[in-house]
Amino acid sequence: MTELKRDVLEQLIEGSAEPIFVARVDRPDWPVVLCNPAFSSLSDNLPVIGKPLADVFEDLVGRELAVEISENVRSGHETTIAVELGSREFLLVLKPLSSPDADARFYAAYWRGTAGGTLAVDTEIQQALLKAKRRIRDLSRDDPVTGLLNSNTFIEVLNHDWAVAAREKSSLALVSFTLNDFAEYLEVFGRHASDSCMRRVAQAIRRCLRRASDVAARIETSDGDCLVVLSHSSDANAVNDFAAKISAAVRELGLHHPRSRESKFVTVSYKTRVMEAGKDKESAEDFLATVS
Repeated sequence: MTELKRDVLEQLIEGSAEPIFVARVDRPDWPVVLCNPAFSSLSDNLPVIGKPLADVFEDLVGRELAVEISENVRSGHETTIAVELGSREFLLVLKPLSSPDADARFYAAYWRGTAGGTLAVDTEIQQALLKAKRRIRDLSRDDPVTGLLNSNTFIEVLNHDWAVAAREKSSLALVSFTLNDFAEYLEVFGRHASDSCMRRVAQAIRRCLRRASDVAARIETSDGDCLVVLSHSSDANAVNDFAAKISAAVRELGLHHPRSRESKFVTVSYKTRVMEAGKDKESAEDFLATVS
């Protein structure tokens, strides 16, 4: 069959009553490149062209679900999720799209209304299965103490995002956090309390993440474990401010540390680095080594 031209396909999408938008996910921040009038109406004419996909979802359905959607997109999966917008319920269908251009990768989001405004029974079953699959996935992806990504999964995400950024000659930012005098904390309070402390610090970091596409993890280093955040940012000053905000948030937890040389409370030290991916033949591993 003769290939449909782009303008014909755009006309079909424009005329669809089903809200649709498309993002290009082989570029940093996954910018939205196309949306139809039905989606504009659904989103109260929210400007989305050129806006990061994760930000669009966060504005529409909240941060927690936006993080879940971002993880599905990053892994390249097709999935269906039940969501609510205002008083209406939708099935959000996320579908990777192929292209004759092998270097281009796109994702489409279809918002399908449910009959009678309520989710069908089979959809509820589907959502239960999705939650079960998500739980199984999380058991292999997440660090059991902090709930952040584990070291192996973080390396996979970093390598993926580094490759995308290198093609586009764009930058990534890394911030690493080390708990000050944590060995002394462990000696005083023991493993159980230390794990609880690490978990609360990780939760403070998670609350400070700015975008649904930001990724936090606990990784293993030669000097012990540290907590890291990966972000698509090229502004070194903004990254330093972000790290300082997290450091303050940890201090404000008020976790008592009787042997700290910094304070009577648990504190963190941090390192930041912003780097253009692939510049001077640097690798993702080299990038991570600068802060770990």
